[in-house]
Amino acid sequence: MPGVVCTSKFNADIEVDCLIIGGGAAGLTAALAASETGATVLIAEREKRLSGSTALSSGLIPAAGTKAQNNQSIVDSKDIFFADIMAKNKNTADVDHVKIIVSQIPRTIDWLSEKYDIAFHVLDNFLYPGHTNHRMHTVPEKTGVGLIHHLETAILMQDVTVATGVQVIELVVDETDKALGAICLRPDGTHEHIAAAAIILACNGYGANPALIAEHIPEMNDALYFGHPGNQGEAILWGKALGAELLHLSGYQGHGSVAHPHGILVTWALMMEGGIQVNAKGERFSNEHNGYSEQAVSVLGQEEKIAFNIFDERLAVLGRGFDDFNKAEESGALIKANSIEELASKISVEPATFCKTLAKCEQYAGGDQVDPFGRNFEPRKRLTAPYYAVKVTGALFHTQGGLRVNRNAQICRPNGVPFDTIFACGGAACGVSGPDVSGYLSGNGLLTALSLGQIAGSKAGIMTSRSY
Repeated sequence: MPGVVCTSKFNADIEVDCLIIGGGAAGLTAALAASETGATVLIAEREKRLSGSTALSSGLIPAAGTKAQNNQSIVDSKDIFFADIMAKNKNTADVDHVKIIVSQIPRTIDWLSEKYDIAFHVLDNFLYPGHTNHRMHTVPEKTGVGLIHHLETAILMQDVTVATGVQVIELVVDETDKALGAICLRPDGTHEHIAAAAIILACNGYGANPALIAEHIPEMNDALYFGHPGNQGEAILWGKALGAELLHLSGYQGHGSVAHPHGILVTWALMMEGGIQVNAKGERFSNEHNGYSEQAVSVLGQEEKIAFNIFDERLAVLGRGFDDFNKAEESGALIKANSIEELASKISVEPATFCKTLAKCEQYAGGDQVDPFGRNFEPRKRLTAPYYAVKVTGALFHTQGGLRVNRNAQICRPNGVPFDTIFACGGAACGVSGPDVSGYLSGNGLLTALSLGQIAGSKAGIMTSRSY
């Protein structure tokens, strides 16, 4: 079990200014920022390659006030973005923390674009749930794998040491809780001692730790976990051992659209642009526009924990703009039919019920009836033949609660006093979603990964580079 060693003397095999634990988007962003200060930086990643939860995501980063938005003539503001986040989490997140994140993220996006030639653009052909304006920034690949690739390319051009296959098992601090370094486990079973003047916890949350999920998020205890297997909650356990404050551990991002049994994410843009979800009886069971995170709970509440995404050719064309959708199609996840009755037969739902469901959606779009779930059906987004279906299930993606951090991304004690040389970013830190699944606004994970990553790297780098 991850632990903390307190000692006055630490004999190390390697000595660096800044040790970053975790090689996902948060850790890579932190490493870039720290290296700019002149600090020596080492990234310790437990897996054989850099990836993290980012590589399993769509790679979309929400930000307001960026140069990319301006180049695409998108009018937005930090205040509007802040209001969207707080509305989604029902004002349960820390206001000051959210303001810091919202103010930082456009600077981070512009910095990565200008300094490291990462070509971000904004998706402007649909809105994700809860977002007032088009602000989802993406790399050309429109995938998390693509984002990691660009960040890794930038890292390789800097004087940063990347050690993969290295699992940090213990943090080492002195009697004042000042960071001294860490003890790592190598694949061959040997231990390595790394001395560091600052430690950045960028090892995400605890989605892959069944015991912690059962304790803090019991409704996801038996759900498909779609996050990174390395998210074992080390940051939570280290923070607890240090006496740091932990916040909103019941918060998480779910997703109600993972192709089953293929295990491929199917973009929620299909739902936002006219698609619907039905259960095994052929009935809708929720407002699909509330958000894909809370939809995970709704889908898991259906018979056999499955549902069907229903869409048409227009939406299939939209979906093919996303790499994951293309993979799903190539894997045979898409079922196509020329009529509602034919599709009902192919997905084995009751034809009369399914036809009635589609007919009701037509009435909602025509203004003849009001959707009892509260969704607004737009006439121009009516579904037309040919039709498609994808069998999906709900999943847990990553946790949103974690270590409370201050404006410098330093972890804090319950009384607010920071640990001067221990930082957290990404899923290791408490995010902006509040304590509930419904508080997750699309992109909140990468929002805090990149913004807190730059803050943590800059502050840790400046602090340690001045100490030598």
